[in-house]
Amino acid sequence: MTPILAAIACLIAVTLGYGGLCAASPFGDCRRCRGMGHQLKHDRRGRLKRGKDCRRCHATGKRIRAGRWLYNRWARIYRAGTDTPRPEGF
Repeated sequence: MTPILAAIACLIAVTLGYGGLCAASPFGDCRRCRGMGHQLKHDRRGRLKRGKDCRRCHATGKRIRAGRWLYNRWARIYRAGTDTPRPEGF
């Protein structure tokens, strides 16, 4: 197998794998708070305590994956563009 065909096969495998991941689990952990929903702070003694709520994920700890966001955008545009009007009699 030539290197170009191997690269194409790898890209197809990665794309299908990521598409399957987005279909099975559309939400991933927030990168800023690492899925906790808040930041951690240290008090004066060095112990961990809860900090402010994460502003990026609004304290849910989850974010939508990029592939799922693109699919949702595509589906919304497709539905808006192919809207068929109902006949007059119905």
